[in-house]
Amino acid sequence: MTRTTANLLILLAAAIWGAAFVPQQTAMRVMSPMWFVTLRFLVSILVTAPLLMHEYRRLPERPAAGDYRLIGWVAIVFVGASVLQQVSLQTTSVTNAGFLTSLYILFTPVVAMILTHERPSGAVWPAAALGLGGAWAMAGGLGGGFAVGDLLLTIGAVLWSVQIVLIGKTMRRLGRPLLLVVAQYAAITLVAGGWALLHDPISLEAIVAAAPEILYAGVLSGGVGYTLQAMAQRHTHASDAAIIFSTEAPFAALFGMWLLGDRLSFGQWAGSAAIFAAVLLVQLWPGRTTVASH
Repeated sequence: MTRTTANLLILLAAAIWGAAFVPQQTAMRVMSPMWFVTLRFLVSILVTAPLLMHEYRRLPERPAAGDYRLIGWVAIVFVGASVLQQVSLQTTSVTNAGFLTSLYILFTPVVAMILTHERPSGAVWPAAALGLGGAWAMAGGLGGGFAVGDLLLTIGAVLWSVQIVLIGKTMRRLGRPLLLVVAQYAAITLVAGGWALLHDPISLEAIVAAAPEILYAGVLSGGVGYTLQAMAQRHTHASDAAIIFSTEAPFAALFGMWLLGDRLSFGQWAGSAAIFAAVLLVQLWPGRTTVASH
């Protein structure tokens, strides 16, 4: 797979995740966030389980102990970032959340240098600044004072950066995308499901009412999106991937306009353009090569 193909798959995953904000929002009308997370990733497990079995038959040898440790770390970081993001929304605004989550654009190159000694290309830093500025414009800046939730979101952005870097490292070593994504799904389903069973009431009527949202998030956002991420990050750089993933925000805004009737201000349109310009900058910058798999 070429770097261009890998980056296009990451862009597709970002579009799928951006569209998922619509069902995630509408499903909250009938069920708690933790139940929605549990059910969507349970569907993702069911969808990807046959593909995991096919992957196992194609690659029957057992992964090394070090591979399992890497998979475990990816799953732990995924759960931590997801839970922090969810809890933070209880004490912070959506405006602050949109910007602070985007801090992974800046954190990822630093995390990559620390964990994998990956040296960012000359395009990464100006592209990261451009993408972060775009995220700021889309969110309208930080609204209000700094709350506990803002701190949780900032920590979560670091964890998302670690997840992006670890997925690339794991896939270049292991080459089993389905094993990796199913481990993430299983971990978040167990954690969120355990919390939901203990704290959140649920009814069959609520599940039926939210079934379309659960299916989209489970089949496309989970089953397809995270699998594309794992496959593509074997062939591109973590810093590039983080910038391309930032297009999730403008995709979410565009789908919100289309499906929910939302409207974008001039600043939000400008922010979207800045993010896509950052993606083009890292993609077209000369001298950037495909990451070799091992």
